[in-house]
Amino acid sequence: MELKDKVAVITGATSGIGAAVARNLGEVGTKFVLSGRREALLRNVAGELAHAEVLAGEITDPALPERLIARALEIYGRCDIVINNAGMVAAGDIASIDVDRVCEMVRVNVEGAYRMVYVALKHFQAAGGGHLINTSSVLGGKVRENVGAYCGTKHALEALTESLRMELAGTNIRVGCVAPGLVVTDLHRHLPVHPAEQQGFKTPLQPEDVARSVRFMLEQPDHVNIPRVLLLGTEQAV
Repeated sequence: MELKDKVAVITGATSGIGAAVARNLGEVGTKFVLSGRREALLRNVAGELAHAEVLAGEITDPALPERLIARALEIYGRCDIVINNAGMVAAGDIASIDVDRVCEMVRVNVEGAYRMVYVALKHFQAAGGGHLINTSSVLGGKVRENVGAYCGTKHALEALTESLRMELAGTNIRVGCVAPGLVVTDLHRHLPVHPAEQQGFKTPLQPEDVARSVRFMLEQPDHVNIPRVLLLGTEQAV
């Protein structure tokens, strides 16, 4: 896909992977509608880009996905790409886990993500094509102790991604997911110590590493779909 003048909706774009994808695609002339909860940070990211509109909101708001597509159509007349990136993590052992936070995570990582998926794909069907990339995790295909609930949300997203890829085979709509290992982002900002530091990683993945993979997926010729990209830091065994 030639990415110049294509229009991308990116959720979870305030920082981390979402912001890095926007910066990377902005280098080749992509235009954006960016969404996230922290409007001030979102506007900072948009200010770095040549063409970026901002629509702050909660991905759990049932109306937000349709509003994002509508904003892209209103401003640019099209929407070619959706990067479904909003997410959160809740982890802990049985004694310490915050079940309310786990339930919030399910609403964000599953319900919110699913709503964005179906709204995006219905638009792409009407438009005759498009590319959806969901942000998963290495834990979308594995399980570790104390993060089982988070793993479950990413397993769910990957199952939906693969099912929809199969359903849309033979059309001009591409569906896939990017599944990074441990990345230094704000996802873990509520923790006193980042897991990369806890595990002694000297060179963990950076958001820019994931952004390069997303761009690689998007730039493939029209007859090529990459269903899943798994990337790990060289120090990460699992």
